[in-house]
Amino acid sequence: MLTGKERAYLRGLGNQLSPIFQIGKNGVEENFLIQVKQALEARELIKIKVLENSGLESRETSDMICKAVKCEGVQAIGNKIVLYKKSKNKQQIELPTK
Repeated sequence: MLTGKERAYLRGLGNQLSPIFQIGKNGVEENFLIQVKQALEARELIKIKVLENSGLESRETSDMICKAVKCEGVQAIGNKIVLYKKSKNKQQIELPTK
């Protein structure tokens, strides 16, 4: 569970990211979740764009992905979501201490 300070730090880093995935009319599928998991292991912090034709809200989509992939939802604003998961092999992001 992220603290407010950690979440704010990650939101700042997430502002500079471009979305690497899009969720369209097919919604969230198993292959998509596998790709998200791999991207989180490689990058730790990713941004995803939720397209209007998906019929999903960004907050509910973020919750759904976080539950399936066991990651943290950093931000869900507009049609973009930012997710974080600490890498097991190559940690790149140093979170601020409490």
